[in-house]
Amino acid sequence: MRFVAQSLWSCLMLGVVIGTTHPARAEDRKPAAARSDDLMVKDPLRRARRARATGKWTEAHAAYKAAFEAIDATSVTERESAEIAGELGLCELKLRRFRDAAEHLAWSLERRKALSPEQQKGFADGLAKAVRHVATLYLSVDPPDAEVLVDGKPIGRPRRTYTLFFEPGKHMVKAQAPGREEGSQTLDAQAATEPTMTIQLPRAAVSSAGEGEPAGPTKKAATEARAARPSAPAPAPSATWPGTARIGGVVLTTATAAAGGIFLLRANVVHGDLREGDVRRRAQGWTSSTCRDAGAAAACADIHGQIKERNLFATLGKVSLATSAVFGVATAASFFTETALFGAAPAAGGLHAAPVATSEQAGLILWGAW
Repeated sequence: MRFVAQSLWSCLMLGVVIGTTHPARAEDRKPAAARSDDLMVKDPLRRARRARATGKWTEAHAAYKAAFEAIDATSVTERESAEIAGELGLCELKLRRFRDAAEHLAWSLERRKALSPEQQKGFADGLAKAVRHVATLYLSVDPPDAEVLVDGKPIGRPRRTYTLFFEPGKHMVKAQAPGREEGSQTLDAQAATEPTMTIQLPRAAVSSAGEGEPAGPTKKAATEARAARPSAPAPAPSATWPGTARIGGVVLTTATAAAGGIFLLRANVVHGDLREGDVRRRAQGWTSSTCRDAGAAAACADIHGQIKERNLFATLGKVSLATSAVFGVATAASFFTETALFGAAPAAGGLHAAPVATSEQAGLILWGAW
């Protein structure tokens, strides 16, 4: 019995020792990993700040860049990431690397909520100086998962819109996505400009032949002929204004017609009140000369006010309907204007709308396929 008790006591003490010593070894490993992560960022930061304080901008730039490139591999906060990117951009501004400075300062200011007001102002002033020497391109891509390449190099994670900075000169912007045709445009970048660009990738045509089938002479000739065929020129920006005019015309026609209907409805309500009051007053013995009596002055003033209100709303309603008719005619004329000026007939497909307004009602006529 004593031997069993001693054995149980030994097992219990062994369990206590294991339970207290094993977590200590696990905790010893975690601070070591954390210290390694800290050194990847904090050591370059210390070197960068010392070099910046002494005006050694090249050394400061190299150290800040090392810290910035280590951000993804460490657990730094958003504030530290934004600060590192901003300080790197200011170093690049000092070294006249304007495109890199603009990129890093813009990246930092996208996280401006993590920065102090002084840092926000300093980085924003630096970005304003950098963009004077580069072109700022606002690029939109459809589909948004397309990969974008600038001068043959991918620019990072796909998204729908980009803000890109370019040194002055010619650049090629290309987009590609699985199942889509490739799209590319040339950018003639000018300093201190803000061009816009849209790249839409149409779906690739499905070939009747198998994908693995080698291209024969006939298929190769057809492909070369398609490549040599000149593409249709894009419509001039001025050719799109009739469509804009039609949209505005439909909106204005509908709005003024609705306003006219409301005004006429109000005038009709006031006119009905006047008629009911007139019947009631005649039953009480009123005549056309009653308003000349001194005791009826207040009642007669109310009657005259109602008459003025009725006439005002009736006039507003008629003017609104007339204006609606003018807008409707102008909208209809825009169809013929586009054909006459640009030689292009309205599209055969799609949905079309034409406003219609009369003295009593207004609306739209819709026709087409949808």
